[in-house]
Amino acid sequence: MASGNIPAHPDGLDPATMDRPVYSAVIRPHQSLSQDGFRVVMGFCCLVSLVTSIACWRAGFWPIAGFFGLDMIALYVALKVSFRRGRSFEEVAISPIEVFLARIDPRGVRREWRFNPLWTKLSRVDDEEFGLRTLTLMSRREHVVVARDASPDERAIVADGLTRALAQVKRGY
Repeated sequence: MASGNIPAHPDGLDPATMDRPVYSAVIRPHQSLSQDGFRVVMGFCCLVSLVTSIACWRAGFWPIAGFFGLDMIALYVALKVSFRRGRSFEEVAISPIEVFLARIDPRGVRREWRFNPLWTKLSRVDDEEFGLRTLTLMSRREHVVVARDASPDERAIVADGLTRALAQVKRGY
């Protein structure tokens, strides 16, 4: 072919685009407190704790000041653990060849699952009061929960995208 035209694949599928994702998403846990918000909350709580413990100390209840200090340490540790958990995320990609799910925990440990899109289905557990509770990718005997740390509204958005992408991939065959 001197004209430089690339012939179409006999099956109608372009091998160069078979591994391109039809759907791709990175799912992060919901965090309502930013670093600046953390500083404000800790500063305000420490200020209230300090004023209250000074008042208790002057009234003769000096052991209470120590408990206020323990409360502030416990609050600090709890918020830091929450921020650490916020570093985890999930990657989901659906292509005509595979359904790919990777889960990265806060320590950076990565777990991956790969499924055949023709054998994969999406299972949803909805609740009238709380919305979408769980979203599970199922392929033969393997089940993996998707978007487990996302809010119910975000989980519903992911579910809609995954449902459309799986239907699109299955229609292509």
